[in-house]
Amino acid sequence: MYNLKMEFTKSLIKGKLIKRYKRFFVDVKLNKQKVTAHCPNTGSMKGLLDDRNEVYLSKNDDPKRKLKYTLEIIKAKNNLVGVNTHFANKIVGHALSNNLIDELKNNEKIKPEVFFTKETRFDFLVEKNKKKSFIEVKNVTLFRDKKTAEFPDAITSRGSKHLLTLVDAIKKGYKSYLIFLVQVQNMENFKIAKDIDPDYYKNYLIAKKAGVNFLAYRCSINSKKIFIEKKLNIIND
Repeated sequence: MYNLKMEFTKSLIKGKLIKRYKRFFVDVKLNKQKVTAHCPNTGSMKGLLDDRNEVYLSKNDDPKRKLKYTLEIIKAKNNLVGVNTHFANKIVGHALSNNLIDELKNNEKIKPEVFFTKETRFDFLVEKNKKKSFIEVKNVTLFRDKKTAEFPDAITSRGSKHLLTLVDAIKKGYKSYLIFLVQVQNMENFKIAKDIDPDYYKNYLIAKKAGVNFLAYRCSINSKKIFIEKKLNIIND
């Protein structure tokens, strides 16, 4: 299911960011014309939206689509950042299938989008030696210094709920993992942005104490493909 890397089917088109608005739209300068592209990231995108940042768009010529262009990558502070959150699970699925995540190698079964309760589903359920593990994936694009990525970039009550539900899964006999997928070049560390969402940090500590496994992995990013390449150090301060 996930044997292929997250590859762009066509070459991305380079432009300059003009502005983002109404969450789902970005205006971009391509050569001398202005185009409106779909923004597949509903988060705050804190630190990424400076006017004239270099951006990379994909193009879809399907006549049924209102917007032909989609924002895929932003270059911020000399780092390429993958902003299409729809790709996060595909990237992790590829990594699980190809044993790129050291702590989750050689799974016998990998199932995406599995319900734990009627209200909550996790991104993956994997099975190895009759032991089942739930995996939740969080896409990370925030970095406020040269080497450290952070999550979240805004208050996330949904994120806190996921943390506590991963704890519930442990109580019911599952192993629980949360993977912070860092789609930012050149990062070496990861930490929780506790100044942005203190409640998330509090629930992170609760989950960590309860046995949830936290992992942070950085992606290799270019205009042709995105895939997991390196485990990052998690700073707990």
